Amino acid sequence: MKNLYSTLFILFLSITAFGQRSDIKEANRFFAQAAYIDAADAYEKVNNKSQEVLQNLGDSYFFVNQMKNAAEVYELLFLRHDGNVAPEYQFRFAHALMAQGDYVKADKYMNMATGENWDHEKFASKLDTLVPHKFKYDQVMNNQSSSDFGIAFYGDRIAFASTRNQERPIYPWNKMPTLDLYSAKMSEKGEMSDIVLFSDKINTDSHESSATFNQDGTVMFFDRTNEKRVKNEEDVRVAHIRIYRAEKVNGEWTNIQALPFTSEEYSTEHPSLSADGTKLYFSSDMPGGSGSFDIYVVNVNEDGTYGSPKNLGPGVNTPQREQFPFISDENILYFTSDGLQGFGNLDIFRTEGDFSKSENLGRSINSGNDDFAFVIKEADEIGYFASNRRGTDNLYRFTREENVIVEAPTVTDETSGQDVIPIDGSKIYFDFDKATIKPESKPILDSVVTYMNKYSNIKVKVESHADARGSDKYNMDLSKRRAASTVNYLVEKGIDKARLTSEGYGESRPVNDCTKPNMCTEAQYAKNRRSVFVVSNREAKKEVKQEMEKEEEN
Repeated sequence: MKNLYSTLFILFLSITAFGQRSDIKEANRFFAQAAYIDAADAYEKVNNKSQEVLQNLGDSYFFVNQMKNAAEVYELLFLRHDGNVAPEYQFRFAHALMAQGDYVKADKYMNMATGENWDHEKFASKLDTLVPHKFKYDQVMNNQSSSDFGIAFYGDRIAFASTRNQERPIYPWNKMPTLDLYSAKMSEKGEMSDIVLFSDKINTDSHESSATFNQDGTVMFFDRTNEKRVKNEEDVRVAHIRIYRAEKVNGEWTNIQALPFTSEEYSTEHPSLSADGTKLYFSSDMPGGSGSFDIYVVNVNEDGTYGSPKNLGPGVNTPQREQFPFISDENILYFTSDGLQGFGNLDIFRTEGDFSKSENLGRSINSGNDDFAFVIKEADEIGYFASNRRGTDNLYRFTREENVIVEAPTVTDETSGQDVIPIDGSKIYFDFDKATIKPESKPILDSVVTYMNKYSNIKVKVESHADARGSDKYNMDLSKRRAASTVNYLVEKGIDKARLTSEGYGESRPVNDCTKPNMCTEAQYAKNRRSVFVVSNREAKKEVKQEMEKEEEN
């Protein structure tokens, strides 16, 4: 009987192992085909997940913008295999964390991946004082597809790409129909109407997207995915993207041809034609670039020929992705990157002149998710961009205005020497052994809210303290709870949590000589049970001012 049980147990293990291998084989097949939704489902069924399974599962979620799931899987990957994971997974984990708003941990993994010193808090505070514009935006109305992006100006209409054509084949990557190009009217309020498909000469069962037009709307450049798949460096068959040109003759698009510098061996995509029609900007992973996708420019000659594509160089391009270039009427180049420091995933940047330096457009338009396909009519200060910050690609209409920096007033705290908010001494107080907000503290906190709303570029650090009665550890924990309750009150009143940090100091920073139990009155101890509101980005502003003064001297 014992031998029978042993035999059955071995048979069970063999069947289980075979099932595991079968699940992994199926998942790997989906992953190689870039069918990431199916791949994620298959990898989740694997019970004993190896390092390779965790890497592919995390990537499957990452590539379909399921960032919460991706972050959880990457977290497990690094818990189990830290020290043996390639930098590319550190890089993706960092971006997945930024999409969740966890910039402290994201900085750690981005520094590991790049060997650079990413400090999001310092970067964001400094950027607030440098960006030339602020943006106000709303989602475009009648934007009802699962995925719309890439608006282009097209005479008195707009053109855009969408998955809304249900007659197209389903794309395995995201389980949506392949992309088609549409045109529409756009109202001043940002509502699309009269939405019309481009003809079947433009749209096919492959993806078409990223249109750009000459000034009179008679020439169009656009993307189309190749039908033929070729093997890449990882021995996976990939359908690359080519840029096509079409002419409008007697109201019909015709003479559709791939540009001569495109190829089936690499992608060329996201064309943008200069206002005078002489230069075409685009993104490509062609050989000789910086790493992934780079931004290039090519001359468009009067005789219909083209020059040699020129890489825009290290002022724009990184080893990561640079995509979606747009050249404005004022010859300012806007593009997206996830390799330059930003707020997470693709951010929108600008550059001009010799393209030697690029600037992030700032937190008023960029988020922790992909923000891309930016276009603008600078004379009117209006434009459009796309973002998947709500889960899928959607279109947004924006207006922009000058970023006027209003210097926020502060006072110096006599005890610490720090710059604090000038409101009732910038302190609130707590009852003994309590972390709850007292009723008499609420008007002071409301004044802090008013101050932060008025000076929107200010960040505040809540520093909380305890008196000397109790153990060091207990008082440290108590001060942290007081800091948290103070921050929670401000957040509940509408202050963005990204503008707030907190720290508890226990009994280590008394404002008087009450450093031991049973040596002071209750009123004296009460002065140490406090939260203080420190303007935390004041030093960053001083650094910016000093840097600007140095530049002026040079």
